[in-house]
Amino acid sequence: MIKITFMKVKTGEITVSSGRIKPYLLVLITLFAICFRSVAQIGLSDYQRADSVIKLNDLVYNQINVIRWIDSTSTFWYEIKTREGMIYNLGDAGKKTIRPAFNTQKLVLALNKEPGIKTDLKSIQLRNLRFNVKANKFSFEFSRAYWTCSLKNYELSKDSLVKQPAARPRWSDPFDELGNKPVTSPDSLWVAYIREYNVFVRNNKAKKETQLSYDGSPGDFYSSYIKWSPDSKKLAVNKVRKNEERYIYFVESSPATQLQPILHKRHYLKPGDALPIKHPSLFDITSLKQIPVDSKAFEDQYDLSNPKWNKSGSAFTFNFNQRGHQVFQVAEVSGTTGEVRILIDERSKTFIDYSGKYFRHDIDDHGQIIWASERDGWNHLYLIDAKTGKVITQITRGEWVLRDVVKVDEKKNIIIFRASGLYPDEDPYFVHYCRINFDGTGFLDLTPEKKEHLGVFSADYSYFTDTYSTVKDPPVTVLRRTSDGSVIMELAKADISDLFTKGWIAPEPFVAIGRDGKTDIWGNIYRPCNFDSGKKYPVIEYIYAGPHSSFVQKSFRPVSSSFSGLAELGFIVVQIDGMGTSNRSKAFHDVCYKNLKDAGFPDRILWIKAAAGKYDYMDTTRVGIFGSSAGGQSTLTGLLFHPGFYKAGVSSCGCHDNRMDKIWWNEQWMGYPVGPHYAESSNVVNAGRLKGKLMLILGELDDNVDPASTMQVADALIKAGKDFELVILPGVGHTGGGVYGERKRRGFFVKTFYDQDPPDWNIVSR
Repeated sequence: MIKITFMKVKTGEITVSSGRIKPYLLVLITLFAICFRSVAQIGLSDYQRADSVIKLNDLVYNQINVIRWIDSTSTFWYEIKTREGMIYNLGDAGKKTIRPAFNTQKLVLALNKEPGIKTDLKSIQLRNLRFNVKANKFSFEFSRAYWTCSLKNYELSKDSLVKQPAARPRWSDPFDELGNKPVTSPDSLWVAYIREYNVFVRNNKAKKETQLSYDGSPGDFYSSYIKWSPDSKKLAVNKVRKNEERYIYFVESSPATQLQPILHKRHYLKPGDALPIKHPSLFDITSLKQIPVDSKAFEDQYDLSNPKWNKSGSAFTFNFNQRGHQVFQVAEVSGTTGEVRILIDERSKTFIDYSGKYFRHDIDDHGQIIWASERDGWNHLYLIDAKTGKVITQITRGEWVLRDVVKVDEKKNIIIFRASGLYPDEDPYFVHYCRINFDGTGFLDLTPEKKEHLGVFSADYSYFTDTYSTVKDPPVTVLRRTSDGSVIMELAKADISDLFTKGWIAPEPFVAIGRDGKTDIWGNIYRPCNFDSGKKYPVIEYIYAGPHSSFVQKSFRPVSSSFSGLAELGFIVVQIDGMGTSNRSKAFHDVCYKNLKDAGFPDRILWIKAAAGKYDYMDTTRVGIFGSSAGGQSTLTGLLFHPGFYKAGVSSCGCHDNRMDKIWWNEQWMGYPVGPHYAESSNVVNAGRLKGKLMLILGELDDNVDPASTMQVADALIKAGKDFELVILPGVGHTGGGVYGERKRRGFFVKTFYDQDPPDWNIVSR
């Protein structure tokens, strides 16, 4: 017999009293205790805590939120949040000084005198702040109005109301090739324009009009994007053969403006659809004749750019992106003969990441082109001879990634750029700011701290502010010289001490080996504020595996609106960048090619198992997954193709069949022509494989991903006899679900993994 204290159960806890018990019952009681502890009631207060966790963001102080350089000066202003409230400072890089930009308390007092305004030091936040040093005034946007304030007496004048910004063109809207105004030549003697689909010019001096082309028609017309040569002797323009447009349609069921539903339609090309075909055309103004250009070699195009003249006017160039994104060329057209030759011929057996890694900078004075390429397996810069097309030198090199170019300084022959993966002993996604000479010498990391960096440069690029942090380390902002990266002065160091008083636990970066047995896979682990290492937690993966970038958090942010609230309900949340995403090697990226259903899952599963091997409170028998858009597609893909691991998922606005989604994104990764591999990755085609629990969320007005994509999944699931939940949000566009969707998602995972119903919101919300 073993003496043990006997357990008396209360709600949410276990107390004990003295007694004796047989050994075999000890095991049963211990198991009962563990199980009871893991299924303690998740009540309304827990959901309320989940909602309020976002407020932890307010407990970070001395953090610079906004920095702006003032015109072309070495002076900048920045907004910093202190315990007392918002402060606005002016910094002078040349003088190495910091002073208040204005008295924020006096501004608050002045604003509170205005009708309808009530603000204070802690809530005031100005936008579009501008300083007029000569007039001793500053202007700003606040409370939906523009204001000017005198620094002499803090008198305010209300300049105007902030107008609702005009709707921006949607990515799917076709270019208005005929909508441009007439274009005047550099010498102002000529004006070129399109009339009845043809090219015309008018001599301003002679007041005479001449028609230069005669073969334009409604379906095969000359574009109004007309480019004059610098010497005004020639002009170049594309002739466009129009394609058949595709539209998507959706119904707004509950419009605010009327009782009856409204039918909407959007331009929306999908993989395999016909595209406009452009032919570069050349006209000589001296003879008023068209010079033939043989462009048959460029007809199999995804896109052909508008012409770009060189400085001398002897030739123009265009970019040619072949359909399928495996050939990308820079071609030159002689301004005299119309002869075409290839300057740069970029080719890939998989894809060329034209949408994420394209960079071209022409140095006309030197007859050179700075060009980005992954031809050696990593994204780097090359110096190309514009006359021969040959590589003069590879400017950057190594097993690291050029992220983008910040500045090309042709006077100093230097390039400022962002890069990641520079050091083997740090996170390969950390961004650093660097400089290098055109000839590849003089490489210098301007931001050596092994953290994620964000720079803001002065107009002349002599100085920049640098904010660096990690997910665990709060941000520090310093002022640096661009010449050598030296720190001129520290501007701010964030204070996060109040976060710890609320139980905040920093995200943990975690690394595991991927499917190939050698490549590091990076991700983060997020724990709830009331974390108890003695409990067993279900694991929820927040997924976005779009090949266009990488997505795991690298800089400091206390909480995330995407998943921090969910974690507070008793989950370990993870986020991982698996193979097939960008910002690593070309081989790492190529995993996605014609195979979006892969989504890095072999790496993700190994990563989660490795984390659970280290932390036994991560329960890999209860793993869920959720995401939106491409993440929505991957969520369902995980359930369909890895049902032994992922047991439940919430998929929002997913592009579930790549034949149904936007052309540019899907043909980039899935290739052209559309073949059987599209169906192989389709969640619709494979819906019958579903074994786990599934919730689908859809905004009825989604014009980013065709809403029919989700509905076709639902149709296939029904036909396969599968059970699932479908949440349709009226009047909502492309979304993860918003407040209501978040409530449904939380309740779904709590019910699935804890077998507990969420609060009765019909009663609670009254």
